[in-house]
Amino acid sequence: MIVLGVESSCDETGLALYDTERGLLSHALHSQVAMHEEYGGVVPELASRDHVRRAIPLLEQVLADSGIDIASIDAVAYTQGPGLAGALLVGASVANGLALALEKPVLGVHHLEGHLLSPLLSSRSPVFPFIALLVSGGHTQLMRVDGVGAYTLLGETLDDAAGEAFDKSAKLLGLGYPGGPAISRLAEVGDPGVYQLPRPMLHSKNLDFSFSGLKTAVLTLVKNHQTNLCEQDKAHIARAFVDAIVEVLVAKCLAALKQTRMTRLVIAGGVGANTQLRAALNDAAKNKGFEVFYPELALCTDNGAMIAFAGAMRLQRDPSAARYDYGFNVRPRWPLDELLPVE
Repeated sequence: MIVLGVESSCDETGLALYDTERGLLSHALHSQVAMHEEYGGVVPELASRDHVRRAIPLLEQVLADSGIDIASIDAVAYTQGPGLAGALLVGASVANGLALALEKPVLGVHHLEGHLLSPLLSSRSPVFPFIALLVSGGHTQLMRVDGVGAYTLLGETLDDAAGEAFDKSAKLLGLGYPGGPAISRLAEVGDPGVYQLPRPMLHSKNLDFSFSGLKTAVLTLVKNHQTNLCEQDKAHIARAFVDAIVEVLVAKCLAALKQTRMTRLVIAGGVGANTQLRAALNDAAKNKGFEVFYPELALCTDNGAMIAFAGAMRLQRDPSAARYDYGFNVRPRWPLDELLPVE
């Protein structure tokens, strides 16, 4: 079964083809970072319009790269939510229109399920069950994953997501947008221990997170320097910020593994590409005797491959999930615990 995946939840347009027998055939992605950079963040209207421009050329690209004919597609999966309403509607309309023209079934996919399952596309992939840290610009959650559709929320952020804290703190340091990669690179030339920042909820007795206070602490440091904040000071602050957030994320992951007595940890979402987080988790895995798995770097951010794969997994286990009516809606707010399990 060949499934076309369409992702358009925010500021990346992604299309991909996944074959349940041969694996990922091709995927193409267009990032809108350059367009949104001058505004310091995503502008929803601009994002939606750009998805309209990019979808069909990306479709043509994945078909050409895979060497298959469009008629060979067996089903179309698209991101139904959560995300920006206008952006989601673009992907949903493209997917449903294409499925209608091809007389093929269509399936709406939960964006976070795509991220949770994306490490299964890697050459070194986990087996169920496992603990998953979903960490991105909009989400920071710890999940128990027992199978496709079998997800239990263990903990989540009470305010800012980790990726959001990265972006906001980077902006305070004048690093622009997107801030996550920029603050991570700057931290590499900063010295540890020059500044001390809080580790929010590090010693709480639950698996929840809170990063708003950490962002506020960065703001206080910057204000204390007023106009005397040199580049090296910025690097020291960036190092303190990254060290703090990584320590909290790693500690919560270890607590979740201990609580559930599991030995497999999956990292998914854009922040999963962070080099300091990966290094700390790899060290912890060696010392504590558990396995840690990541998506391929190209699949950490939003992409069509994870949507095609998640759609294929659901259709394999429950063919009745496919629709032929082609009337669609999107769900900008869609809690993962409302996702129906696969029988």
